[in-house]
Amino acid sequence: MQGPIWRPKLVVSDVDGTLLDHRERVSPRMRAIIDDMARQGTAFTLATGRPARWLLPVLEQINVRPIVVCANGAVIYDSALDRVVHAESLSPEVQRDLVESLQAVDPEWGFAVERVGRSAFDRENELFCVTPNYDHAWISDEHTTVPREQLVSMPAVKLLVRDHRRSSAALYEAVAPYIDPALAHATFSWEGGLVEISAPGVSKRTALQRVAKSIEVRTEDIIVFGDMPNDLEMLRWAGTGVAMGNARDEVKAAADAVTATNDDDGVAEYLTRWFSSSETMREN
Repeated sequence: MQGPIWRPKLVVSDVDGTLLDHRERVSPRMRAIIDDMARQGTAFTLATGRPARWLLPVLEQINVRPIVVCANGAVIYDSALDRVVHAESLSPEVQRDLVESLQAVDPEWGFAVERVGRSAFDRENELFCVTPNYDHAWISDEHTTVPREQLVSMPAVKLLVRDHRRSSAALYEAVAPYIDPALAHATFSWEGGLVEISAPGVSKRTALQRVAKSIEVRTEDIIVFGDMPNDLEMLRWAGTGVAMGNARDEVKAAADAVTATNDDDGVAEYLTRWFSSSETMREN
């Protein structure tokens, strides 16, 4: 007698370059698959470098309100309740020492910090602060410009190092020698000259371990999708790690499988072996 067909109990997707296409859209096909996962009792989680306050344009495109791993694993956010349920921060002392060391390497590097409150838009806290020489990677109207001393005066879930003159990979190579793994963890999730520093041991993997434990899902029953170095730990950890067709080479090498690109609906393409979609046509 044939046993029950295996299907994943938790599906985790990175957001930019993975779930979203280059126009930041979730395809109708993927949306329908997420609906089918919910009907079949498979949990769906997002794992992103984004802060919680940048999630609304994504959440508005799907019909579930999942637990979200934000800030590369430093924050776990319940989007249904608009509540931060866990956060891991860099202390002001560690931030200060890092900024002093890195500014001595290259005075033109700009710095920013991501802080977290109790919800996605916590009006009681300044959530994104930058130094005067910080060159924004994206158009921003939500930041507060502060002196370096004020920048590092409070706990932060991410310290950002910015240099528009280099690729993120090159900047990471310049920054990494000054990061003590016992004090901080560095990675990058975008190609244009931005390194993201979190508390030691923080990654999407460590946050997902918490999520999986809370819903009693075994590692072997988890599938994750990603495309950038900040996805490496979770791809190696999960029962099945799937790299996108547009992923960096080192990410593909670490994965168990490679699917189509984000613009070719790679996440949906891989999941159709277990979950159905009423959408058979992709958007042009």
